Amino acid sequence: MDFGAINPVVLVASLMVAATPILLAAIGELVVEKAGVLNLGVEGMMITGAVSGFAVAVTTGSPALGMLAAIVAGAALSLIFAVLTQVLMANQVASGLALTLFGLGFSALLGQSFVGIVPPRTEKLNFGFLSDLPVVGRILFSHDILVYASILLTAAVWYWLTYTRSGRVLRAVGENHDSAHALGYKVKRVRILAIAFGGACAGLGGAYLSLVRVPQWTEGMTAGAGWIALALVVFASWRPWRALLGAYLFGGITVLQLNLQAAGFQIPVEYLSMSPYLITILVLVVMSSSRARTTLSAPGRWVGPSMPPGDPGITKRPCPENREYVHETQRTSGHLGRRAGSRRADRLGRAGPSRR
Repeated sequence: MDFGAINPVVLVASLMVAATPILLAAIGELVVEKAGVLNLGVEGMMITGAVSGFAVAVTTGSPALGMLAAIVAGAALSLIFAVLTQVLMANQVASGLALTLFGLGFSALLGQSFVGIVPPRTEKLNFGFLSDLPVVGRILFSHDILVYASILLTAAVWYWLTYTRSGRVLRAVGENHDSAHALGYKVKRVRILAIAFGGACAGLGGAYLSLVRVPQWTEGMTAGAGWIALALVVFASWRPWRALLGAYLFGGITVLQLNLQAAGFQIPVEYLSMSPYLITILVLVVMSSSRARTTLSAPGRWVGPSMPPGDPGITKRPCPENREYVHETQRTSGHLGRRAGSRRADRLGRAGPSRR
């Protein structure tokens, strides 16, 4: 074994690249679940974005157009899920699984003619002398634009969900869609937009896989990245910064096990290959072990009894972060209840005493 072949600086720089597609997909799914929807089709949207972005980039010679095509493809596929679950009221779990199967089959069919083709190179950003700094330059200033965009997207989603009115409306819809509807919010519109955003992020993450991280098309190249993104959202307690930490943890272990294989580490390759999935899940389980901390950020429908999403009767939990909406909802519900009670009493009074 030659551990001297493992360069820590290159290792850290590589983990940022490896984590980017999972982070993009996880942030998109986090917004979807904050709206009270569970989309299990992340894997299908990622692989569809990967093949669409690759095909357009190879055809046009422009990686930027390939990324844009991946965003459109992922959003379009997610809108199928939105129509099924929000308009036709189909089961979310079954629809998401069907979306994944469709995406895997569609990508295999579309990508047959692109096997073995090298896509156009995605250029790294030029930071001038900063890129030449020892250690720091290689780690922080030697990446393409999507690495930095994924971090900025995490910060933007956190700020939007926490401090903006529209973000709080989306959280209110996820907490209790009946109360949100009573307050006049367009529940279906909010959820459809959230689903489209999640699909666009998943498609972009898939394109990053096929155009940057592994610049080639291979059938099934996402290799479970969409399922890891789903797990990250739940185990990160629906918090953007925890999702970023989990994605970087997964990316780091993935790169480390590849380096250990190259260094001749005496352990079966199968164990090294499964280690990123196993260690990431174990660490995130420990992070989310406290139910009290986890439920503070969980959408209301995920805290009730274990029932399929979309089924009636799910217990809703008021979220401490949405106190202004919860208080307003309680006042509105009480007022409507008093009005309904007074109308019932008036009808009984006009009908006269009941006969026995």
